[in-house]
Parts: sequence; structure tokens; C-alpha cells
Amino acid sequence: MTRQRKTPETLRSARWFAPDDLRSFGHRSRLMQMGYGPEDWTGRPVIAIVNTWSDLNPCHMHFKQRAEEIKRGVLQAGGLPVELPAITMSETFMKPTTMLYRNLLAMEAEEQVHSQPIDGVVMMGGCDKTTPALIMAGLSAKLPMIFMPAGPMLRGNYAGRTLGSGSDAWKYWDERRAGNLSEDEWVGIEGGIARSFGHCMTMGTASTMTAIAEAMGLVLPGGSSIPAPDAGHTRLASETGRRIVEMVWEDAIPETIVTEASIRNAAIVAMATGCSTNAVIHLIAIARRAGVDFSLDDLDALGRTTPLLANVRPSGKGYLMEDFYYAGGLRALMAQIGDKLDLGCMTVSGKALGETLEGATVYNDDVIRSLDNPVYHEGSLAVLKGNLAPDGAVVKPAACDPKFYLHEGPAIVFDSYPEMKAAVEDETLDVTPDHVMVLRNAGPLGGPGMPEWGMLPMPKALLKAGHRDMLRISDARMSGTSYGACILHVAPESHVGGPLALLKNGDIVRLDLANRRLDMLVDDAELETRRAAWQKPADKIGRGYGWMYAQHVSQADKGCDFDYLEEGFGPDADEPEIF
Repeated sequence: MTRQRKTPETLRSARWFAPDDLRSFGHRSRLMQMGYGPEDWTGRPVIAIVNTWSDLNPCHMHFKQRAEEIKRGVLQAGGLPVELPAITMSETFMKPTTMLYRNLLAMEAEEQVHSQPIDGVVMMGGCDKTTPALIMAGLSAKLPMIFMPAGPMLRGNYAGRTLGSGSDAWKYWDERRAGNLSEDEWVGIEGGIARSFGHCMTMGTASTMTAIAEAMGLVLPGGSSIPAPDAGHTRLASETGRRIVEMVWEDAIPETIVTEASIRNAAIVAMATGCSTNAVIHLIAIARRAGVDFSLDDLDALGRTTPLLANVRPSGKGYLMEDFYYAGGLRALMAQIGDKLDLGCMTVSGKALGETLEGATVYNDDVIRSLDNPVYHEGSLAVLKGNLAPDGAVVKPAACDPKFYLHEGPAIVFDSYPEMKAAVEDETLDVTPDHVMVLRNAGPLGGPGMPEWGMLPMPKALLKAGHRDMLRISDARMSGTSYGACILHVAPESHVGGPLALLKNGDIVRLDLANRRLDMLVDDAELETRRAAWQKPADKIGRGYGWMYAQHVSQADKGCDFDYLEEGFGPDADEPEIF
């Protein structure tokens, strides 16, 4: 979509500062109160830098400095940078889950830039839900936007062993519970697993979503792969600041970049990287904000034809995001699957995707595999349907033992996380490796917020017997750093009467991955009897933002966005002057 180039008179910020009237007098005088003069705003694009830094977000510890480096780039290009704070969402500290607040950040960032004299915006994020929230905000605000990724942290290390955030926490916690790890070793791992600022260095949700942002065209080429402490990350910040100014003059709004084709590109790249299961919810929400019809079925179809090429944990073996960067990064991976991508899609660089991949090279073909030597023959995720998940559920086949691809076993059902947590620590629990563990009432409303409880902890009795995986099912999510035979995002969730609410202990559950089926072997008449007796649980949040969330959030298969925030409710690109 070609748009008319902006002039100083047509800048959005000129509506605030250019007129010779009383209201604009007030705007200009207050800028002068802060030490600015007419040369700072006259004819210059005003660039918002939406910063999600806080003292409780280790992924974004470096954002104070990166914001200054973005400002430097904006000034070099002739813009006026203004830093705007936004709610921080730290995976490691927020309860019950950052997912409860993804839409809140999307709303706040949209309103921040839309209500103020802003011509273009740099969205700074990286910690899991921050990336999709800021992209959703940018799409709805309809102003030129670049996403600035936080970058992955350095590899973890303990006693000469390389540690991966999240993935090794789960691994060694199981060994600790099994009695195979001393307290000193546990404390040593605790201190060595996260060695620098930056988000998780596994292919968890953070790395997945920043890769999606780049594949979609919203990050400068190669930017999502750069480790946070690398000097290249500093240079990326300044380059981002310079580029957003030119994007304002070009009037390059997100809808010229985020299209049906670019969303398909992002989904294909996600599958090839070994993406987090969380990518499903966020990508669907982003698509719906962009007015693109994109569903679970579309994702599954792309997954069947896209091999997993990134040999990065948890789907891969041994390597982490630092290795991925040294091996060529996302540009090199996208070049490997170039025939599957729409290379004509425009990017924030001002170039088509194909142009940005020219010269991309794989430097380690064990980290970034070729199409004839994939980590896994299909993509990272598969979508299941059946009488247990009529609207869909998600599984990560490459990250679990293949013996579970076709499995039948009796259900052992838990109605709450505390109930499950107590049971798995009971060494007398009547459970076998063939059982199917189920946690329900943990979805968008039941959690509330769909917490990352889906990687249900293995029962201690099984751990001590040497077992490390079993089939687990939930309407919750799991961390993108997790692994195992976990079926997640069961929709509709049990809290609203989805079939998961009708499952009983001892019912036989059947997974048939090849045919994408998830069923409970209970006849329809019995299910109807159970449904008639089912009573909806009370909602868990009753005031403020939580009340609003409960009234308007969609189910997992629709992206868990608010119904009034999807495309069709936002401002027009050339909104009338209403202030």
C-alpha cells in the first residue's frame, strides 16, 4: 500500500503545536517549561519511546540505557524523542500471570500514543506477553511503529554445565524432588541459570515472539537474534531510532506491513524455530487486531508442511539463543525456508523481506539445520480436536517422548493447582506412567488469566521410579521454556462448561497425534447426563480491571483478546481532529 509522503505541515504533532490559537499556546508554553524551544518541535516528527522497564523486570534491566540510545538515533535523524512509561509485565514476579494483563498493556500503550502529540513510536519489549501486547497496541493506534526487542540473555552456567533458563529449572527441580541433587548444587544452579540482563535464552515465549515480530516485518533485519549484552544490540537501538523518523515521513503505518501474507510468514517462521505454544494465542490475537482471518486450523496446516530447523532448546538439543545468533540468527533461518515465505512482504526497514535476507549465511548447520536434515519433520506445534477439545488444543510434539503420540490411559483429574500440587508430592499417590494427568479450571476465566500451570509437575512417586514424562492435559498454558507430553489451551475451558469440566477420574483419554485427535472415551449419553448436573464455578475476579477482563475476554482459540479491541473498533488511520 503506497501512502503519500508526510510534510512538516501534515505531521500529526503539528495539530498540537502549529496553530496560532490558545490551546496550541498552552502546548508550546508547557514544552518551553521543560526547556524545549521552537527549534525542537517545529517541523520535527515527535517519536514516542514506549518503555516497559521496571525494577521488577530482569528481562528489561537494560532498557533505561537502550531508551537513551534510541533517543540518540531519533535526534540524529531529526526527530524529537519522548519517552513514555508503560506497565511492566515480568514473567518471574507477576501473579497470577502476566497473561491476565497482556490486554491491559495493549490498551495503555495504544492510548498513550494516540492521546498525545505523537507521529511515530518505538515499542520496547521482550519479556513474553510484552511483545504481543505492544504489537497489538501499535496495530490499533495506526501510527508508524518499530518494535525494539530486549534480546536474549547470555547462556547460563554452573560447574561447567551450560544452563538454559526455564528448561533447566524444570529439569533440575525434578532431580531435586527425586533426591538426586543436593541443596548446595541447587543453590549453585539458582545463581548460574540467569547471568545477564535480557529475556530467556531458550526458544521460549520471549524468543518466539520477538522472532515472530521480525518475521512479520516489525523489527529491523536480524534484530531479534542479538543477545541483550552484545554491542550490536546497542547499535540496533540507535538504528531503530533513526529509522522510525524516516518511517514517519513515509507514513509507513503498521497495516502496510502486517498483512495476511506477513502473518503467514510469521507462523511459518515460528514453526521452523521450535516456537512456544504461547505463540498460538498471541499470533491469533495479533491477526484479529489486523483484521486478518487466521485460525488454529491455519496454524496446524502450516505446521504440517514446515520442518523444525532451529536446534535450540527446549525442542532442540544442547544449543541456546546465543548459539543461534552466532550460527547466523533469524535471517539465516528464514533464508533456509525462503521458498515457503512470501518474500515480497514489506518490512520496517523499507525493504521487502527477500531483500533483507540477501547475504544471510548459516555458520553452524547443526544449530540452524537444512531442510533435508531437520530437527523434526514437521513444525513445532500441532492442533488437536475431539470431544475433549471441540474448539482445539495445542501440543508440542518435538518436545515430548514419541511414545505418547498414540496413547490411551485413565484420567487423574485435579480441579485446582493447590490440589494438584499437594497430590504430586504424595509418594503414595495411586498413579502409573500410563495415567493422564488433568488440571482444569485454569483457563482464561478459570485461572484467572490462563496461568502457566500446564507443565504439570511429575508425581514424586514416578520420578523416584525413574520416569520423567507422562501425558498431561490442561486448559492452562505452559512456559515456552517447558517441554514434555503436555496438551494445553483446551477450548472451551472448563470454567465455561467445556467438555474438560465433564471428565472424571478413571475415564479413558485417547491422544492420536497423527490424526490430530484428543478424546475421552465416554459415550454421548453419559456426557449429556454429566452436563445436566454441571454447575458453573463462581468467577474469581470481581472488581476493576479484573471485572472488565471477565466480561470481555475471548477463549484461547480466539486469542484471549477483548472483543471491543479487535479490528473494527479502533480509530481510522486518518482519524478526525477530536481533541
